[in-house]
Amino acid sequence: MTRGSLPGKILGLMLVLILLSSSLAIFSIINLSYSLGDAKAINASGSLRMQSYRLMFYANSGSEAAHQKMAEFESTLYSDELNPSRGWLIPDVITHQYQLVIDKWLVMKDFIITENSRDYAASLKDFVDTIDLFVLEMEHHAAFKLKLLVAAQIIGLGMMLLIAFYAVRFTKRKVVVPLQQLMESANTISKGDFEVEMPETEYVELRALTDALQKTARELATLYGNLESQVEEKTVALTRANNELAFLYDNLLTLNAKKLDYKALKSALDQLKDYESIDYLRLIIQYPEQELEVVEAEGGWPELAVETTRYPLQLDDVNLGYLELISAQEPNTLLFKNFAIMLTRSIVIHNATEQRQQLALMEERGVIARELHDSLGQVLSFLKIQISLLRKNLDQACRGPAVENQLNEINEGVSTAYAQLRELLSTFRLTIKEPNLKNAMEAMLVQLRTKTDATIFLDYKLSPQWLEAKQHIHILQITREATLNAIKHADASRINIRCFKDDHGMVNISVSDDGIGLGYLKERDQHFGIGIMHERASKLGGAVEFSDNDEFLRKDIANNTNLKNQVIHNTEEDCDLNSPMGTKVTLIFPSQQESTNG
Repeated sequence: MTRGSLPGKILGLMLVLILLSSSLAIFSIINLSYSLGDAKAINASGSLRMQSYRLMFYANSGSEAAHQKMAEFESTLYSDELNPSRGWLIPDVITHQYQLVIDKWLVMKDFIITENSRDYAASLKDFVDTIDLFVLEMEHHAAFKLKLLVAAQIIGLGMMLLIAFYAVRFTKRKVVVPLQQLMESANTISKGDFEVEMPETEYVELRALTDALQKTARELATLYGNLESQVEEKTVALTRANNELAFLYDNLLTLNAKKLDYKALKSALDQLKDYESIDYLRLIIQYPEQELEVVEAEGGWPELAVETTRYPLQLDDVNLGYLELISAQEPNTLLFKNFAIMLTRSIVIHNATEQRQQLALMEERGVIARELHDSLGQVLSFLKIQISLLRKNLDQACRGPAVENQLNEINEGVSTAYAQLRELLSTFRLTIKEPNLKNAMEAMLVQLRTKTDATIFLDYKLSPQWLEAKQHIHILQITREATLNAIKHADASRINIRCFKDDHGMVNISVSDDGIGLGYLKERDQHFGIGIMHERASKLGGAVEFSDNDEFLRKDIANNTNLKNQVIHNTEEDCDLNSPMGTKVTLIFPSQQESTNG
């Protein structure tokens, strides 16, 4: 409980000390001032004895000298030094003794005046004893004053020492110790420990100082706690951001260091799923006018419809699909957005690289095509001219059925080789400016449609991720050969080309028609074009199958909306479903995804 002011308490002690010391000083001064005449009084009283003995010689003379000596005696006796009325607290015994000396002097004076020396001498001893007793009393009184002064000094000094001891003890206990505790508390606070105990005090000033320091400690503890919490949050955030950057960087290196295929994408998704501990994750890639490509992380994707979160794969104006996830907890939006951007950039860079590789390959094919045209093409033309000249210049005697057959076969072989060369050159040239397989097929079909009245449809649903650049030329050649066979030998009015991936992950490229069926293929079984198709299919890791159409085209037109839209310009006669059984040539080979899984 607060009692009062500390400065007031200390000031009170100081005032007591000052008053006590002042009182002692005043008492001493007064005592000394009244003690200054004690020595003179004792001397004067002592001289009375001497003068008493001298007056005995003048007691019988009656001379003027006797009167002078009596005057001197009385001057001493009645002096201020011996007058008790002028003293400070003169005891009654001294006053009485002084009066007794005066009374006896009057008797002694009368003896001197009457010149009665005998009585004077007889009374002298008693008179001197009275004077001695008076001197003794005065000495006792002087000694008493000195003793009183000494006692006062001792008592005052003792009291001052007691007050000083109390002041020191009070200052140490009530001021020094609390201040030391406050200093220790301040040092403890300066070291970051704000849980300190403040000293208990009953004085206003120390209580105010203690409360201020305690309040400061609480505020610093709160501020320090907030700072520590913020630092911890920032540290956690920076650590998480650093881990996320390291995770994104590692995946970026993985995606760009190797070929961006199904395996690389699935590995990146698996790492992201494990890193964020989400339930389900998949990547949907959507190329324009193509089927969706789905890459699922480990654990697959649930069949039941649930709420999902999507992050678009978008870069500038390019939208390649989205990253989709299912998670019970709130997803790290920033990480998934960055991951989606990283995937988008990787896919765009990969596609650009693939296109550059395809363009480089096509440029090389263009060079080969020019070389073939300039070398092999000229040789074949020269051979045709030489055969014609040989036929004209050959004698009739040498010409027979066997020779004519051989000439015809040579001419036909050269013509066939020249035609195959032209087709090969056309295939090479049509892909130079068309790095996309679908566009290359469209360009090829534009050329083929000029050679037939048949309607040719293309249903293309292949993702660029499923095919490699080196596979394009084989696919184009096989498709071209099958389509040319349908145009030249099947007598077809409709030709349907479908490119898709089946449920088993195999790429299917089928060329079906409504022509005469498999008969013409049996006639051309030994033709080297079909053999080349099988050889190219084996290079793709697949096979070419020949089968009856079995109303495939009719069902496809009836059920396929895209195909209906493509035949919108056809008449009812063109879409007659009672067409004869046609031929179907199917190329089947594994996609990159299945090759990677295998």
